[in-house]
Amino acid sequence: MSDKALRNKQGLTEEEFLSKYDASAYERPSVTVDMLVFTVTDEENKNYRKLPEKVLRLLMIKRGDHPCIGQWALPGGFVQMDESLEEAALRELKEETNIDNIYMEQLYTWGDVDRDPRTRIISTSFMSLVDSRTLNVKASDDADDAKWFTVSCKLYQEQKTVIDRGYILQRMYRLNLSNEEDNLSAMVKITKTVEGRVTRVQREIVESNGIAFDHAKIIEYGIERLRNKIMYTDIAFNLMPELFTLTELQKVYEIILDKKLLKANFRRKIAPMVIETDEYTKDAGHRPSKLFKFNSGWDYGSE
Repeated sequence: MSDKALRNKQGLTEEEFLSKYDASAYERPSVTVDMLVFTVTDEENKNYRKLPEKVLRLLMIKRGDHPCIGQWALPGGFVQMDESLEEAALRELKEETNIDNIYMEQLYTWGDVDRDPRTRIISTSFMSLVDSRTLNVKASDDADDAKWFTVSCKLYQEQKTVIDRGYILQRMYRLNLSNEEDNLSAMVKITKTVEGRVTRVQREIVESNGIAFDHAKIIEYGIERLRNKIMYTDIAFNLMPELFTLTELQKVYEIILDKKLLKANFRRKIAPMVIETDEYTKDAGHRPSKLFKFNSGWDYGSE
């Protein structure tokens, strides 16, 4: 060993320090992952001459054990010592829902002390957008069910208070998740405090019905991030089939943003992101429409 090896205040080299290190000196919180898997599908349409409306859906798991037994939660589970967060997220998604090999991106880390009644648990959430027609969703043995829920998140109330050197903005959002059999809801309050150059944002679940743990907060945040990212990235194309019409693409943007878009402005904005093909739709009852595909060479950093 070289005499020039760096030593700490106790005179130990790194090798000596690690050989004596006691991992039990600090309490270890458990680490979990939670996945937000979004899709956009058509509502049932009884009028074949009318284009079907689009709805945003989120995959949820019905808990089969305590805590929160019988409530609906995001797919997820505990991270093992020999895997990364991303590996744990993909493994848990496959085990709980039978979904495999999809793109996911890390969203946020949730660490409130009392967020889980079992023990101190820190969770990293991931977000994914998928074309659900390509998936075969199936619940695992330790979950009662796995289902898609139509999801909406709307601003319910807003209040702004001016303070010294800034302001406090409080927004209340109403979250609703529903399918043929279940209706879930929550109210999430977001408090943004701006004092000079310092900005703090806090989220609080005011009310939750049927949604396990603090997952209403995670869902609201995921929808907020999705609405922001869809405006400057190609994330929406993960929801689309290989070929699509511009009208279908615009409807996907509108359902995620929860607002109508001007056709001319939308088509001008997404023009560099799509490539026109020689193919047309063949739906009965509708005029043929030109089909497009995603321009894989598009780079949002160049705009």
